Amino acid sequence: MTAQFIPSDRKAVNAVRRLALLALAVLTGACSTLGYYTHLASGEMAVLNARRPITQVIADPHTDPRLRARLQTALKARAFASDVLKLPRNRSYTLYADIHRPFVMVDVFATPSLSLQAVEHCFPISGCVAYQGFYDMQRAQAAADKLKRAGDDVYLDGVPAYSTLGHFADPLLSTMDGWSEDDLVGTIFHELAHQQFYVEDDTAFNESFATFVQQEGLRQWRAANGLPPSDPAADRRDDQFTELVLATRGRLEKLYASDLPDAVKLQRKQQEFDRLRADYRRLRDTEWHGNRDYDAWIDAPINNAKLLPFGLYDKGVPAFAALFKQCGGDWTKFYAAVRRIGGETAKQRAVFLAGAKDIGPQR
Repeated sequence: MTAQFIPSDRKAVNAVRRLALLALAVLTGACSTLGYYTHLASGEMAVLNARRPITQVIADPHTDPRLRARLQTALKARAFASDVLKLPRNRSYTLYADIHRPFVMVDVFATPSLSLQAVEHCFPISGCVAYQGFYDMQRAQAAADKLKRAGDDVYLDGVPAYSTLGHFADPLLSTMDGWSEDDLVGTIFHELAHQQFYVEDDTAFNESFATFVQQEGLRQWRAANGLPPSDPAADRRDDQFTELVLATRGRLEKLYASDLPDAVKLQRKQQEFDRLRADYRRLRDTEWHGNRDYDAWIDAPINNAKLLPFGLYDKGVPAFAALFKQCGGDWTKFYAAVRRIGGETAKQRAVFLAGAKDIGPQR
């Protein structure tokens, strides 16, 4: 049985809030196999070769008016990112690439069958990441099948964008053409945050940081442009769905750490997934008044690996929100504080993400 590929719809992307981080070191030869190296190098070069300056695309009379308007917004957001959010000022997201497919990459997530610890992939420059990316679906499926035969839980996720940490001038991609303005602008903020600061071997810290910058950046962007706040009902649904998944993760962590026999753990694992579906449908049919934004995600197969992005990309956001408040909403002071925390031990960073450590802008 092969692992199932479930492309994330727009709302699911908002809930998971994950955008892949390319393991750049692979492109310089630090790969496990020559075939994987060649595949990633050629895939990245194809994206880079497809780039055009956004100003050139806007000036082209053959450009679709809707795309022209979106790219004009993107350039405005790019300037806002540096001028207001104090994010890096470079050529990233001043370029556009039409790649003629719905996803730029496919990520393979994997965990042991009785663990929520990711099967990691490590590289000298970018460190360890909790997934393995492929430009080709067949290669991704083959890697997933191999992990599944070894007994791991596997989940494949379509990736609409990624960051190379500023080593290349990352373009906006045609995969983002149908996104809302919030998704487009938020992606620019999120990916530039990765260029602002990045800790090797700590996906949860990096992604929680970038997600906070994305969310607070969008709030400030709306205010600066006279736009109404985000839909509170939609935001609440996103938050509640994430809370449901994180609660399931928490119960599973306790189950896997218990002394129960593995057979019992496997049985109760499936019961937890059934509970997640039941809790979701109860919430959907009552408080959400039948809204079905997450039906596709919840109705598809669920395993440990599918829950993995939620713990990596959402759990630590409140800690960064509190830190930003301690810094008086000053982005420069905030980034300095993030760098100090990022320079501490992995255990200390984990304590910070859990919200059990109060670290202000000054020591």
